[in-house]
This record gives sequence, structure tokens and C-alpha cells, in this order.
Amino acid sequence: MLNIRESDLPGIGRKFCLDTRSGDKLVIVIHNDDRRELYHLNPDDPDEVTSMITLDDEEARTVSGILSGITYKPKQLETQEMMLDGLLIEWVRIEPLSLCIGKRIGELDIRRRTGATIIAVIEKNHQKCMNPGPEYMFAAGSTLVVAGERMHLKELKQLLLNGSL
Repeated sequence: MLNIRESDLPGIGRKFCLDTRSGDKLVIVIHNDDRRELYHLNPDDPDEVTSMITLDDEEARTVSGILSGITYKPKQLETQEMMLDGLLIEWVRIEPLSLCIGKRIGELDIRRRTGATIIAVIEKNHQKCMNPGPEYMFAAGSTLVVAGERMHLKELKQLLLNGSL
């Protein structure tokens, strides 16, 4: 679940604040005159703006289309999900704010609680761990290769991110 806060800016427009899963903070201000301002804030000091950009309405809509994948879907994303007779194989990245970090597969009881299976792990340094056992400890930036039905994988993602179902 994304943490998005909205607030009215009387006489100006509307402000949206977003805390990303990777820990970044983004503020978007939509002005009544159709301008959009995007602010990237320092995650350690939310009063410090790291970068800022202003877009007009046409530019904002073009960027929105690009971000939503209307004009291009990365090839890696096309291959990150495969369906084999109801069995889905997917790549899941462990985000820096995930509550599973520092916990072991066995400690979270992944297979029993979600029905999903972790087939492999690709670490941030590109080392591969095939068929990790219950002692494997989750780390930020790792990518899991997981298998299960769609519902199983949804529960697995929730368990990894929130530490509970």
C-alpha cells in the first residue's frame, strides 16, 4: 500500500505527498493554472529539496503516459512474469523499507503461510542463491524468483513488505 497524502492549497491548487517503497519522498503540486511542480525531498531532511521540476499540462500528461507504460514496456518487465498452467513465476525485489529485511525464510514460514515457493535469490551484488533454505536471511535490494498461484504471490509480497498477512 502506497502512502499518499493529499491536501488543498487554497488559491494555488492541490498537493500530493508520496513516500516511495525505496524511501524517497516526492511532492507533486498541481496548480490551478495547470502547471505541475515535482519536488524530490531529502529522505533524511524532508525540509530540504534535492531537485525540482516544473511541467505544463501537456508535458505532465506526456510524462504520465511514459511512466504508466503506455508508450514503452521494458523488455525485462515482459519476461518477469510467466504463467505455466496456473503456476506463476515472478521476480520480486526486496525494497529498502520491507519489514522482512533481516528475517529468515523459516522465521516467516513463507511456504506454509503463503503457499508460494522461493526458487532463487539474486543478491544486490549479483550473486545467485538457488533454492534458498529456511536459514536464508532477506536483504534490501535482493530479487527473489518465486513461484505459486497469483493469490499465493500476492500474499507473499504482502508478507515481505509488511511482515504479516
